[in-house]
Amino acid sequence: MRYDVRDIKLAKSGQLRIEWAGQQMPVVSSIRDVFRRQQPLKGLRVSCCLHVTSETANLAIALKAGGADVAVCASNPLSTQDEIAAALVKHHGIPTFAIKGESSDIYYRHIKSLADREPHIVMDDGADLISTIHQKYPALAASLYGATEETTTGVVRLRSLQRQGLLQFPVIAVNDAQTKSLFDNRYGTGQSTIDGILRATNLLLAGRYVVVAGYGWCGKGVARRAQGMGAKVIVTEVDPIRALEAAMDGFEVMPMDQACRLGDLFVTVTGNTSVIRAEHFRKMKDGAIVSNAGHFNVELDLEALAKMGTLRRGVRPSVDEYRLSGSRRVYVLAEGRLVNLGAAEGHPAAVMDMSFADQALAAEYMAGNHQELRHEVYVVPVEIDRKVAQLKLRSMGLTIDRLTPHQEKYLSSWEIGT
Repeated sequence: MRYDVRDIKLAKSGQLRIEWAGQQMPVVSSIRDVFRRQQPLKGLRVSCCLHVTSETANLAIALKAGGADVAVCASNPLSTQDEIAAALVKHHGIPTFAIKGESSDIYYRHIKSLADREPHIVMDDGADLISTIHQKYPALAASLYGATEETTTGVVRLRSLQRQGLLQFPVIAVNDAQTKSLFDNRYGTGQSTIDGILRATNLLLAGRYVVVAGYGWCGKGVARRAQGMGAKVIVTEVDPIRALEAAMDGFEVMPMDQACRLGDLFVTVTGNTSVIRAEHFRKMKDGAIVSNAGHFNVELDLEALAKMGTLRRGVRPSVDEYRLSGSRRVYVLAEGRLVNLGAAEGHPAAVMDMSFADQALAAEYMAGNHQELRHEVYVVPVEIDRKVAQLKLRSMGLTIDRLTPHQEKYLSSWEIGT
């Protein structure tokens, strides 16, 4: 079996972490048991370009239980947990290509390793594997059933491919499932981003100005959790509806050009490029801390910051200090990459339970329905979304009401008025 991990001797500690996460992922566990009996992915090669964490490991194990020939690589150079990569290889026989801190060349070499397996189904997080197949391995598209995509950023890229008429196989936008975006993006990103920032800095948030750039579900989660720890939260936005929502949620709203003068801590969660730029760095107070929770490391213009600085040095793990004119200091966390994975462990397992349940069931759906699907980006079928929610409620010991026949008739009628 081919693989590329930092140290296979880390496998024992990695397996313990996989088991710990598995205890908090009852929905994925129940799907794994059904997959083991029914074998819906038997004989299919599944290539997963995802963050190599203990939660991802439980997804990969479930896919393998369903009969799939699974391989895994990292979807971000800093997000790999090396002990998990080792455990996937040694304890579960899953080819894994991931090393925390790997160079860009190694990152894309690992993606090539997964493309070389000629997969039937691709699972992506950010669309780097899908993009690579389109650019360098177009012949693979003929045998690909399709793909699933985990993130907002990846879905944006894939819808762009579709608009240009270049998408070569169907894709299911797992990110857009309600059981993913409403929970993973909001509660998962909110908690794990703050976790990463605090692990890196040991910063007291109470009384500080925290600037959150972007008020989608991820931004909402970060803003609310920072507020809950006593921070004074400022939101910056380009969308007037989201800006209005942030204002009515009780946050200050202003352009980044104003917020950059006030902020003690900045978090970008927009999915766009150059959100904090040279003109913002110039106006920041001494000691300002900047971080990114968007998928790619393009939201902070670090190239511009490096040109402005006279000195760069690491002052703590995951913290780089840039010295600017007038002896001002700006601190960058996790090299401007995903701070929740670069400086911490990523989302809690309990919330990834739903996202990866969506992934597993979307793969099953793709395997059974790929011949009817066009080369488009599809939303997750509502039956899958509702099934995942029902399974999660059941795992929490919760029950809900059901419509009576009279209520169902009322909701389907037009005759009854005031």
